[in-house]
Amino acid sequence: MIEGPVLIFATRSYEALKKRIAGCGHLEEGRLHRELFPDGEHYLRIETPLAGREVALVGGTLSDAETLELYDLACGMVAEGALRLTLLVPYFGYSTMERAIKPGEVVTAKNRARLLSSIPAPREGIRVVMVDLHSEGLPHYFEGAMRTLHLYARPIVLEQARKLGGDHFVLACTDAGRAKWVESLANDLGVTASFVFKRRLSGDRTQITAVSAQVQDQTVVIYDDMIRTGGSLIQAAEAYRSAGAASIYAIATHGVLPGDALNRILDTGLFNAIVCTDTHPRVLALSEPRFSVVSVAPLLAELLLRDR
Repeated sequence: MIEGPVLIFATRSYEALKKRIAGCGHLEEGRLHRELFPDGEHYLRIETPLAGREVALVGGTLSDAETLELYDLACGMVAEGALRLTLLVPYFGYSTMERAIKPGEVVTAKNRARLLSSIPAPREGIRVVMVDLHSEGLPHYFEGAMRTLHLYARPIVLEQARKLGGDHFVLACTDAGRAKWVESLANDLGVTASFVFKRRLSGDRTQITAVSAQVQDQTVVIYDDMIRTGGSLIQAAEAYRSAGAASIYAIATHGVLPGDALNRILDTGLFNAIVCTDTHPRVLALSEPRFSVVSVAPLLAELLLRDR
């Protein structure tokens, strides 16, 4: 029998999100001790007793170090007697490397899934929960006893789109690849959906040739699952502005935004505001009046409490 509330832990990068999740419901924060030795090796100790407990571990594959900490902690938690283990992976790194395009390319996303699949399964099972995956096929890369769940941040996207766009706006995406998802969101909101047509000029260069909906004098809210450097987002915004959009906003689930990416996006003058969730810890280090962060903690906490 599983005892007490869910115990929740996190890798170093996800401590802030863990605290938000724990604050949303009947969850107990677990204690960890970490040390870094002079030679670069890591020491981890799980200080909270786990025998007979249900455990959740928040972490991601956003770097090799992060992935290994997630893996090491998960294996240790099973060894310490956790009865059930849920890996909450808000951001699955390498999600754009989910298939080989050129001969010899390594499918890193599959390798990360195989690594996590080798975590021993506790008596009551192990699962991995991932949020708004870039590729729908990623869950199928997990093997063995690992169960997968693709959690959609749809409620957050809908709420933020309505806040930004008001009652009448166009919900847009950066390319036709996200058209079905954006059309589904637009139907829920009762607004028009739009996407851009692209022509590929070379391996890494594209040109936008048309916009699918009338946006003249309209507010446009662009949704994308991920913003990295913002190149595709800027291209799309330029197309919508050229087509007559009066104001442009952007929403993304995952704000990767390395280096000065956010400033470069906002310095274009195309965007009234940008909203991301906190699935990637990078967004917590960014501060700009036109940039805001909404937490996925309530969605993750609800899942943990619902599925007990």
